Amino acid sequence: MGRKKDDMTPKPIAQSIVQAPMEEVMHQSMIPYAEHVILERALPRVEDGLKPVQRRILFTMNELGMTPDKPHRKCARIVGDCLGKYHPHGDTSVYDAMVRMAQPYSLRGLLVDGHGNFGSIDGDSAAAMRYTEARMAPLALEMLRDIDKDTVSFSFNFDDTLKEPDMLPARYPNLLVNGASGIAVGLATNIPPHNLREAIDAVVAQMEDPDITVDGLMKYIPAPDFPTGGFLLRTPEIRRAYECGRAKLTVRARVHVEDGPSGRKLIVITEVPYQVPKAAMLEKILRLSEERKAQLGGIHDIRDESDRTGLRAVIELKRDVDPQKVLAVLYKYSDLQVTFGVNMVAIANGKPKQMGLKEIIHYYVEHQKSVVTRRTRYELSQAKAREHILQGLMIAVDNLDEVIALIRGSKNAKEAKEGLMARFALTDVQAQAILDLRLQRLTGLEILTLRKEYDEVLRLIDKLEGILKSDKKLLGVIKKEMLEIRERFGDERRTQIVDDDTQAMTVPEEQPEPEDTVFLLTRGGQARRIAPKAFEKAEFKTPEELPRCLIRIQTDYSLYFFTDAGNCYPVSTTAVPEIVRAKDRGLTLGGLLMGLEDGEQVVRVLAIQNGSLERTEDLLFVTCQGMIKRTAAAEYGVRKAKFAAINLKGGDKLQAVHVLSDEPNMLLLSRNAMSIQFALQSVPVTGRTTAGVKAMALELGDAVVFSSPVYPEGEAVLFSDRGYAKRVLIVDFDIQNRNGKGLRAFTFNKNSSNGTRVAGALYVREPFDFTVWQQGGMQSTMNTDAVMIEPRASKGRPYVMALMDDVVTEVSAKI
Repeated sequence: MGRKKDDMTPKPIAQSIVQAPMEEVMHQSMIPYAEHVILERALPRVEDGLKPVQRRILFTMNELGMTPDKPHRKCARIVGDCLGKYHPHGDTSVYDAMVRMAQPYSLRGLLVDGHGNFGSIDGDSAAAMRYTEARMAPLALEMLRDIDKDTVSFSFNFDDTLKEPDMLPARYPNLLVNGASGIAVGLATNIPPHNLREAIDAVVAQMEDPDITVDGLMKYIPAPDFPTGGFLLRTPEIRRAYECGRAKLTVRARVHVEDGPSGRKLIVITEVPYQVPKAAMLEKILRLSEERKAQLGGIHDIRDESDRTGLRAVIELKRDVDPQKVLAVLYKYSDLQVTFGVNMVAIANGKPKQMGLKEIIHYYVEHQKSVVTRRTRYELSQAKAREHILQGLMIAVDNLDEVIALIRGSKNAKEAKEGLMARFALTDVQAQAILDLRLQRLTGLEILTLRKEYDEVLRLIDKLEGILKSDKKLLGVIKKEMLEIRERFGDERRTQIVDDDTQAMTVPEEQPEPEDTVFLLTRGGQARRIAPKAFEKAEFKTPEELPRCLIRIQTDYSLYFFTDAGNCYPVSTTAVPEIVRAKDRGLTLGGLLMGLEDGEQVVRVLAIQNGSLERTEDLLFVTCQGMIKRTAAAEYGVRKAKFAAINLKGGDKLQAVHVLSDEPNMLLLSRNAMSIQFALQSVPVTGRTTAGVKAMALELGDAVVFSSPVYPEGEAVLFSDRGYAKRVLIVDFDIQNRNGKGLRAFTFNKNSSNGTRVAGALYVREPFDFTVWQQGGMQSTMNTDAVMIEPRASKGRPYVMALMDDVVTEVSAKI
């Protein structure tokens, strides 16, 4: 039968376009997502110490009946059931969580008994879930004990077809015993594992004395107890961790020294720090022995001798090498000693909270009170129901002949039930129980057993009611059951607490003997380093090979490259490639300075010995727009490949960087031949990222081309773009206040025959040779004494032939 024509007409799709600001959309989307990740994925609950995926795995295994007395079952079956019923996420998340619960080096108290390849302490991953098998470990039964007695609340699963527990009864403090680690949105947790006996003792102590102090608790639980053992240094951080929930603990591998063959010493590692893969740790030690030969050159061999009997890694030393000195270096630089960052964050009262030891125990005790109270109420209701039935059966036994006659005289079961209820004032449940009574229960022995059971039920009811009425009895039940778990599952502490000896351990210096070297920055933009003897023989044939910057230093210096963009690039001297001959290529600045932008030019290179920034004089920064900044050199001890040296504004550029000594004044010279000299005392010392203060007020289009700290007895050599020059006494530049327009330092003719601008300048105290560079590549070398002394505002004299466009571009001291 065909469709009607109207049915074929497409119906318009309803559209709903919501217009909202991006801030609101992000807020409405991000907050629920973050809340879900925090509460439903990454953080454990303080009551049972489990994340949702771990709780669902254990509950699934319990439902499947995978108890320790049953055979192992395929992990794929467990993962599939957990995914389909309770955890609608990837199978990897479920399997990885289950694998971790089965690894003896990850959890202090195992919750899953694994069969197959579940990974190794070397960092190997587990086999696929189709190959491995698992069942619950005995300790997991204590996590789930009495869950069928209404001890915890349940919620619907993701599709509202099943119910899952909000938390497990957790009859021992699992959060302390097994710890937790996870990263949520804006939150993280890292709770260390503890010894089961010590954790239960601490809980019992707080139940007996709710006002117990952190120090009192630490008598029972002195420190974390890691499943991999090792040493834990006794520091104030342990108490800080238990007091506020945040600290840094220092964990060491367990090592001892043995005598090896040929008089060599062996450093033997038998336990590794928690969460440190053994193979990766040994690889790092091998790499360190190659990189730090001055400190670890005494290592002869590194080998892993671990087998099924236990962990054993050996570091064999050469003859006459002190193993304690080698250990001091390894503790500092390798994973033989690591820092465990304690961050005890868990979900408490529906919110993430950072807690100390006392608060965690408080929440756990309250949970146990709730669990035992709910279990007692459940058992009491069951006992009262049984007592009610037994009461009816007792009436029937006491009136046995009459009951039998009444039943035989009834036409059907309904009439018999009604007759019993009317004759003996029984309830429907009691009457039905009498009708269901088997004849064998009417023997004399069975009747005695029935009376005995009735008496026992009455005593049980009295006991359960007593527990509900008395907090003392309630705590007594919790304490008794926890001490039973302690005796059954408790073991000795694995992690040994030792005194902190880091201050006493001396680490031998790694730095090799510094060598003399020469750093060159060529005019072609090549950074090179050359030996002093090779430099003396070097010949520079092209302008590009000529050094623009030359510094004679040692290899224990660092170079600080300051650019016109206001950035600083610290580079170790040894990072600059060393060349054998002057004509060899070095490294371009773009290859040496990470993050150098196109067009960014180096203004100054400073060489400062490592560790001496604090003793270096203040640095002075001058910008092209007339700003000046004075900053302590120590401010530039930043461990970054690139950082801001000054805050430049409005397209400004850095003109120069100076290292101050005891110069009293500062001289600035602009392109338009304006000059200003002022006292350096007027420049305040400010921070690294500041913009500084105004040094010179410039006209529009003008810029600073020269700056230098000066002494009154010095001189300044000025060159114009047309090759005119003069030498001016510093005293001719009158001292003014900072931020003035200054005085004219060069008078240009109206026909510009002696120039239109200042091309460069030099500050002179003792005569020296300098080079004048022209645009066409021409170079002229002369001595400062060859330039005549003239008044400040004079026109200068010609010293260089600058025809047409072959103007002077730069004046620099000869290198």
